Amino acid sequence: MKKLSLSLAVLALSASAAMAQQVVRMGTEGAYPPFNYLNEANQLVGFEIDLGNELCLRAELTCEWVINDWDTIIPNLVGGNYDTIMAGMNATEARAEVISFTQAYKRPDPSAYMALAGTDPSVMESGVIAAQSNTVQSGMVADTAATLIEFPTPDETIAAVRSGVADAVLADRDFLLTYQRDSGGELVFLDTVMPPGQGISMGTRQSDDELRATFNAAIDSMKADGSLHEMLVEWFGDDVPLFD
Repeated sequence: MKKLSLSLAVLALSASAAMAQQVVRMGTEGAYPPFNYLNEANQLVGFEIDLGNELCLRAELTCEWVINDWDTIIPNLVGGNYDTIMAGMNATEARAEVISFTQAYKRPDPSAYMALAGTDPSVMESGVIAAQSNTVQSGMVADTAATLIEFPTPDETIAAVRSGVADAVLADRDFLLTYQRDSGGELVFLDTVMPPGQGISMGTRQSDDELRATFNAAIDSMKADGSLHEMLVEWFGDDVPLFD
């Protein structure tokens, strides 16, 4: 079985040669640190940018990044504006009805409720909770008795908590962690909860079987040589859950 898996990976990487002359457009949000964001020099950086560049290098693909708002990131993939999505996207069953996913390149992490210090935890069930629209977390809030208020960007959800528009925000803990640490005690975590999904993965059009297989093979190679683990630790710290 191991020999067969290796052969399939080699075949998939070899198939990328046929796509080498084609530019593969990589869609991302550019607003979700540490996954993907613009730095002070307005350069696109982050874990997924480093990872995507390395995957393209291993697959011998010419790639370019395309920034797209989260709200339309799946429709614009389906519509052909770009060829992949790397945007901190958890591979859920609902999304898999519209697009396909590679294997996960990051294990799913807990979502977290974050609020101003001193906030009563009961707001998680009875208060006003901010979440980014069209996210797993917005669906999670909608399934509770809390009042959901949605925003198009993740930064707006945190601003809503600071301004008092929302009692708390629910988002990926990895995203919220930097804001919580930099708040000087102003912001605290109320609780964590596991979201649905198989893990953070690259999205592709359902018809792009060859491209998906090529990236799966490149991810396999990074898992095998330990470089994916090193990159995860570099961006998320020693506590990040790693692959076996």
